[in-house]
Amino acid sequence: MAKIFCVANQKGGVGKTTTTVNLAAGLAKVGQRVLMIDLDPQGNATMGSGVDKRKLPLSVYDVLLESASIREAAVLSEKCGYHVLGANRELAGAEVELVALDHREKRLKTALSEVVADYDFVLIDCPPSLSMLTLNGLCSAHGVIVPMQCEYFALEGLTDLVNTIKQVHANLNRELQIIGLLRVMFDPRITLQQQVAEQLKSHFGDKVFNTVIPRNVRLAEAPSYGLPGVVFDPSAKGSQAFVEFAREMVERIKTM
Repeated sequence: MAKIFCVANQKGGVGKTTTTVNLAAGLAKVGQRVLMIDLDPQGNATMGSGVDKRKLPLSVYDVLLESASIREAAVLSEKCGYHVLGANRELAGAEVELVALDHREKRLKTALSEVVADYDFVLIDCPPSLSMLTLNGLCSAHGVIVPMQCEYFALEGLTDLVNTIKQVHANLNRELQIIGLLRVMFDPRITLQQQVAEQLKSHFGDKVFNTVIPRNVRLAEAPSYGLPGVVFDPSAKGSQAFVEFAREMVERIKTM
């Protein structure tokens, strides 16, 4: 049975997509069966997984409107070793179309129930806003992985996200919990980042992942080649950190 995780943070530019595609590639590297779902109309996670969003015959849009199943719409990214349920601009229209439909926030959950036996992990890349798309992700997930930079404003954004997760947990999905906080783009030379990292540890305890993703040029370059950093340059420090994070995730779900 697949463990379903949203990668979410209401603050933009914190590395959600980078985290999603590199964790997916890292998990595939350590022998896990992975489905990566792109819920962002920009389709960056799709392109970053070596899949051309402009050439998708079927996308997550078709799945949400129940005109296709996940098995029909997901494609294998051969370079990356995981399946991709991609997104493109069509998905922006789904927001409006879903409003009038029944069970609109549970559409993805219903679709995923057919394929949970096919995968070990399902990772969902959520848009930065709390939209109907993000809600579909949160309603179908067992938990949320929160990538965050160790900066002051990131702590403020985290408070908003925790409140959102509490509301979804109370009203729509009793399974939903924060799985862990992942410190990304970390530069140990900056004193403030070390201080914020310590604050996170003291406040959230073992909810903070042990793995820290360093600020890394190769991770930043990888999307322009349409690949996760883990595949683009496996020897880079950032790539190795994500493979280490994948191993930590596999261990963590054993205790869930």
